[in-house]
Amino acid sequence: METTAQLNKFELLKTHFGYDSFLPNQEEIINNVLDQKDTIAIMPTGGGKSLCFQLPALALDGTAIVISPLIALMKDQVDALKANGVPAQFFNSSQPYEEQQQVLRELQSGNLKLLYVAPESLPQLNFILKTIKIGLFAVDEAHCISSWGHDFRPAYTQLKSLKEQFPNVPLIALTATADRATREDIAVQLAIPNAETFIASFDRPNLYLDVRPGQNRNKHIFDFLRNHKNECGIIYCLSRKSTEKLAATLSAKGYKAEAYHAGLTSEERTQIQENFINDISPIIVATIAFGMGIDKSNVRWVIHYNMRKNIDGYYQEIGRSGRDGQPAHTILFYSFADVIMLRKFAEGSETEAYQLAKLERMQQYAEALSCRRKALLGYFGEHITEDCGNCDICRTPPKYFDGTLIAQKICSAVARLQEQEALGMVLDVLRGAQNAQVYDKGYQNIKTYGAAKDIAWRDLQQYAIQLLNQGVLQIYFHENGRLLLTPLAKKVLFEGKKVRLAVIIQEVETVKTERAPRKRAELFDKLRELRLKLAQEINKPAFVVFSDATLEDMEHKKPRTREAFAEVSGVGEAKLEKYADDFLKVINRHLDGLESNLPTHERSFKMFAEENLSPSEIAAKRGLSEDSIYGHFIKMHQLGNDFEFSQFITSEEIQLIKDAKIKLENPEALKPYFEYFEEKMPYWKIKMGLYL
Repeated sequence: METTAQLNKFELLKTHFGYDSFLPNQEEIINNVLDQKDTIAIMPTGGGKSLCFQLPALALDGTAIVISPLIALMKDQVDALKANGVPAQFFNSSQPYEEQQQVLRELQSGNLKLLYVAPESLPQLNFILKTIKIGLFAVDEAHCISSWGHDFRPAYTQLKSLKEQFPNVPLIALTATADRATREDIAVQLAIPNAETFIASFDRPNLYLDVRPGQNRNKHIFDFLRNHKNECGIIYCLSRKSTEKLAATLSAKGYKAEAYHAGLTSEERTQIQENFINDISPIIVATIAFGMGIDKSNVRWVIHYNMRKNIDGYYQEIGRSGRDGQPAHTILFYSFADVIMLRKFAEGSETEAYQLAKLERMQQYAEALSCRRKALLGYFGEHITEDCGNCDICRTPPKYFDGTLIAQKICSAVARLQEQEALGMVLDVLRGAQNAQVYDKGYQNIKTYGAAKDIAWRDLQQYAIQLLNQGVLQIYFHENGRLLLTPLAKKVLFEGKKVRLAVIIQEVETVKTERAPRKRAELFDKLRELRLKLAQEINKPAFVVFSDATLEDMEHKKPRTREAFAEVSGVGEAKLEKYADDFLKVINRHLDGLESNLPTHERSFKMFAEENLSPSEIAAKRGLSEDSIYGHFIKMHQLGNDFEFSQFITSEEIQLIKDAKIKLENPEALKPYFEYFEEKMPYWKIKMGLYL
């Protein structure tokens, strides 16, 4: 049975966020939080994570405390919430003392529904938290708590105390990237062992996955940009020096590009972020520090100038493109020199073996000879059976052969080794290696020992990597990299599922197919200009006014009235009041301009038939009389267009007019009819009745 809070969730969704329905998994997660249950939510970038705690915060009594790692992320989300009419604030070390005290007063008074706080600043609030009503705790970017995660942040480890101090307050942990080891560690570190875990699909089908050799990277980039003019994108580099050098090269070629890295001052980094968010600098060349928490939906491409150290980070970074659901292009440049450099970074660290194993898996992805989306999703435990058709391998595939028997041998070896051994040992057993490691464990006695001795070690390794990329096998990195069988492997072993393997050659030549640049409609550009102007007036990022997705919906629906504007996705009550009039002016002027070359009767008819405007609304917008508008409808009918006059005049009224025609001395003029009906029947209706 649904609670009152659950019943109100759709009203809150529309009123404050402007949406009519939830994205996949959102409603189930929100219901779990509203039931006061601990929750772990794994949702890809652009999947709507924030709503999963923001909406419950409004439905539950008290204040939601949101632990967030980045100051820029806090500020942007608080700005967006305030724009939606939600009382929210943030508390962190960047604020002046007076501002901090004002936030604390608002918190103590119970006036806030959400408070964002950095993990380092949380201890300063302990004395207040014990005295107020807390609705829920939300730990955003929760992978930062895990040493298995790709962005470990020591300050997050103190968050375990939240459940100890507030055992009855529900806690939701959210992240966009977490493999099995990280998910388990999040539950342990936050002391929520019974939390229900929701894992949304990691598939972002609108992202084109493209891997290219590392030679001539700059030429590849300039060739790419020629087909993607006026689009926003991010280029990730490994070093500060690389970002500055490439940004300078791009600028010299006439592109608006800026470098972003940790060596800049806080003010410089903030300005660059704002320039990017507001499309002033559409290209950012950055180290991996850039982009986390930036809610910019119209990033059309992401390029990795160097290979990433793991798939987790790579996936998170490419996920910053195409958040509006429109096509986006991702390019990863790969060279062995990058691998050597990244190995050096990992060596000597506390988790060296783990990091090197993840790097090896990233390298295998880059060298994949089968659908890249299968490889990417398989890494996160999501196994698809069909090729995606939207990656470089699917567009220009290598030659394949029936590799079912080889796949069965590899899967059988993994099974007979009890899924306890890493790839190297599995290959040694299959090849019949006579070394101490094999003999010490007695593996020379198992049935699959030597089953693939006719296949070269290097080739067999590549076939096993292809099975990993196809989701037939998977690796548990935190358990010495042991190989496991997936549900797909069991189909290969026991249900006769066929496996295609790519023919291994030294170098696979691939011709990349790129998405044609999207042609923006003129109206979209006008709406974007207005958004930027309004954002600058309130000194906020452009997305705080409206996202690109909302502008796209305006462009599609072309609302002419406030009622129609309220139906645009992303328009809630607060934004309807603030912005409807400004945007409607732009839309109406644009549409009227497009129609200025149409004959006047066609313009009126179009507004009635396509925009659902009433004759009085059309008259008001066009500065004409209603009589003229009805005259236009008659004209269009005379020209052969269908028109249902019965919505304006009844058959009885038509008969009355025809009866009057017989009686009147001057039935050709309209005024005698008007006087005959004692001025109670309008001229347009008389004209319509005479026509019919």
